[in-house]
Amino acid sequence: MPDEHALNSILQSYGVSNPISGGGGFNWWNILGGIIFGIIGMCAFAYGKKEKCWRPMVIGIALMVYPYFIPNTIVFFITGIALTAALYFWRE
Repeated sequence: MPDEHALNSILQSYGVSNPISGGGGFNWWNILGGIIFGIIGMCAFAYGKKEKCWRPMVIGIALMVYPYFIPNTIVFFITGIALTAALYFWRE
């Protein structure tokens, strides 16, 4: 069984970072936030679809999709909180 240093050197030779050691933007806070904001987005989308209202549907889709594109944790949570606030304040 190779040690962590040997594994990292093998993966780096193929241009891959080690996801186990946290390389490549892997962050537990982003996963937790993605789950939380994804659930909020899914509920907002379902509500907008049921009520035939496009605003919650659009914000719900944004809440479900944005975690795939923002690796920085602080920007990630600021964006999620802003979208959730927009969902609350930008209603009809």
